[in-house]
Amino acid sequence: MNNPFSLTFGVEPNKIISREKDIDNMVSNFTNPKPSTAVYLITGVRGSGKTVTMTALLDRMRQQEDYIVVTLNPTTPLLPALAANLYENPILKSAFIKAKISLNLIASISVETNGPSQNVEVQLKKMLAIIKKMNKRVIVAIDEATNDTNFRIFTSAYQMFLIEKLPIYLVMTGLYKNINALQNEKNLTFLYRAPKYQLEPLNTLQMAHYFEDVLEISAEEATEMAKFTRGYSYAFQVIGYLKFENKDMPLDKLSRMFDEYMEEYSYEKIWSELSNKDREIVSLLVSSETGSLRVKDIKERAHLTDQSFPTYKRRLTGSGVIAVNTYGYCELSLPRFKEIAINWI
Repeated sequence: MNNPFSLTFGVEPNKIISREKDIDNMVSNFTNPKPSTAVYLITGVRGSGKTVTMTALLDRMRQQEDYIVVTLNPTTPLLPALAANLYENPILKSAFIKAKISLNLIASISVETNGPSQNVEVQLKKMLAIIKKMNKRVIVAIDEATNDTNFRIFTSAYQMFLIEKLPIYLVMTGLYKNINALQNEKNLTFLYRAPKYQLEPLNTLQMAHYFEDVLEISAEEATEMAKFTRGYSYAFQVIGYLKFENKDMPLDKLSRMFDEYMEEYSYEKIWSELSNKDREIVSLLVSSETGSLRVKDIKERAHLTDQSFPTYKRRLTGSGVIAVNTYGYCELSLPRFKEIAINWI
């Protein structure tokens, strides 16, 4: 039997903990005759399962015959890519040809009846109008959104499509800071109102059952492993992978290899993406004996005021690096982040 767990980001492994509740909610909305929202944003810490969740959603939507699912590469010009994908769709192409719409893959779009090539946005409106007459809907999916010119051009055009009530819906994943930056663009306020799914930690009981069944270990050992992950999706894959390859090795021994994988493939990148002040706050937690401190103590040591601290708290909790409990304590959220990050401060 091949190892059912995966160390590769963005690839759906054989064994995952499903987020069916979130996916069901999105599918139910999109399939409603009058959806309450046209946009969903899926965010979370690197390795929290954003891509896997979006992939599962798209698989469900592809089963709906009235929906055209288009996935776009975020590193390419998004509007021309959307036009090309729609035009080449076998369900739609004949209708575009009948309407005398032609696609030039080099010079983007031209419309025979109107002469020279026009703005891609204008041509997309015409294509979407035809799709609307066909009683079809388009769902556009973009993985790892960023606040760059390419995305701003696309989302500005998308906002115009919504105003004209064209049948196009959008799902994007992204790190908290990138999604937040897009939402705060002054001309993209519609994104600020879009539902944002902040992926929560995985269910401990579900993880334990997976470990017990797949690895053929005791319920007690499976529960210990599940708690070890602290609900972090990538940690679930890494510790499961290591246990599958080293069946007789206890968790305390596996944790050494776990640290190496997490530092190289996840935590070093997460650390590099923090601002200097974010790192200062996280360093205080890493240096503490338990990995947690009172909010009051953090504000004093980091020289933060009651007004400035919430900005950093929102950013770090949104990024999944820390959590703030009901007792006024901040704590590190990621498994063994303290033990790994201590070497960086």
